[in-house]
Amino acid sequence: MMQYAIKVLITALVVVAVSETAKRSSLIAALIASLPLTSLLAFVWLYADTHDTARIAGLSLDILWLVVPSLVLFAVLPLLLRLGWGFWVSLVAACACTALAYAFTIFVVRRLTQGS
Repeated sequence: MMQYAIKVLITALVVVAVSETAKRSSLIAALIASLPLTSLLAFVWLYADTHDTARIAGLSLDILWLVVPSLVLFAVLPLLLRLGWGFWVSLVAACACTALAYAFTIFVVRRLTQGS
């Protein structure tokens, strides 16, 4: 239970740090948000729980594949906002585009790795 509480606390601290820093500097906030903190924490927790480095290597490679479709959100959202779309509509549309990009990427990765 303590491990879950620590995970929640760290996650909350990162989100608060990004949102508070963004009030002063969007670039510094972006730097904090772009750090692979979630991945690093997942690697540490997975290693602590299993000591299985092959599983960590697999997770790392899967994350690499899925970084690409996540970039869709960061391309579509500012585009729609600059086109004058409202924030919530832009956010929902950008999330929908990102979900489609994830689905497509997962489909492609599964096809490519089926022979493995």
